[in-house]
Amino acid sequence: VLLLLSLLGLAAAGKLLVVPMDGSHWLSMREVVDPLRQRGHEVVVVAPEVSLHIKPSENFVMKMYSVPYTQEEMEKDFKAFFQVSFEEGHFFEKIFKVIEGVKKVSQFWVSSCEQLLQNKELIRYLEENKFDAVLTDPMVPCGAILAEHLSLPSVYFLRGIPCGLDFEATQCPNPPSYVPRTFTDNTDRMSFLQRVKNLLFDIPNVFLCNFAFQPYSKLASEFLKREVTVQDLLRKGSVWLLRLEFVLDYPRPLMPNIIPIGGVNCAHK
Repeated sequence: VLLLLSLLGLAAAGKLLVVPMDGSHWLSMREVVDPLRQRGHEVVVVAPEVSLHIKPSENFVMKMYSVPYTQEEMEKDFKAFFQVSFEEGHFFEKIFKVIEGVKKVSQFWVSSCEQLLQNKELIRYLEENKFDAVLTDPMVPCGAILAEHLSLPSVYFLRGIPCGLDFEATQCPNPPSYVPRTFTDNTDRMSFLQRVKNLLFDIPNVFLCNFAFQPYSKLASEFLKREVTVQDLLRKGSVWLLRLEFVLDYPRPLMPNIIPIGGVNCAHK
């Protein structure tokens, strides 16, 4: 035991590249990023100059890049999107409004990713610094693109991807007869008609995935200089840290490299 404890002191600290997603996603990820420096790791966070919550900290080095939109423009569209999300109304009317809102806010993410990949000085900095891994949120797969370019293992930190791309990328079983779909109000115990309803709610996912991630596939193909899809990139994820807690969520299959870490975002009240 004494020998093992002595060897722990010889372990080298790692160098982690963090490519976060803005908003509440970053607030959860920060609970993981902040303690890493205290454990001797070097953390570099890459983020746009305009953001909702990603701010400099003594716990990491922050590398920023310019974007073609202002703080006011971003806050205005995000505020409108959040208001629509909580409005009452007919289901399909609400879904239509949410999709329109997603179109607007996703333009900020796509534009931010494009500016990052086109920033030659920053890309050169990332290439010259020998990182050990990339921690990123695959909802905005810019980090996955960088991980592929830098030939680094990637760690994904997420709650889920709306169109089920995380299931496809990990080849994780996702049977509609067992796993309830979002917005259906179903549980994991369903009648035959509820299973049919669950299956029908899967149909729009094909179009939603294409709509949401096609711009990133185009960016990735141009940047990596070969045809590639977002699903191709996500399949290479080494570890998936899933903010899932089975005390609150219904049971579902998990692959060996998917680790539930539900509650990590509740560290502070």
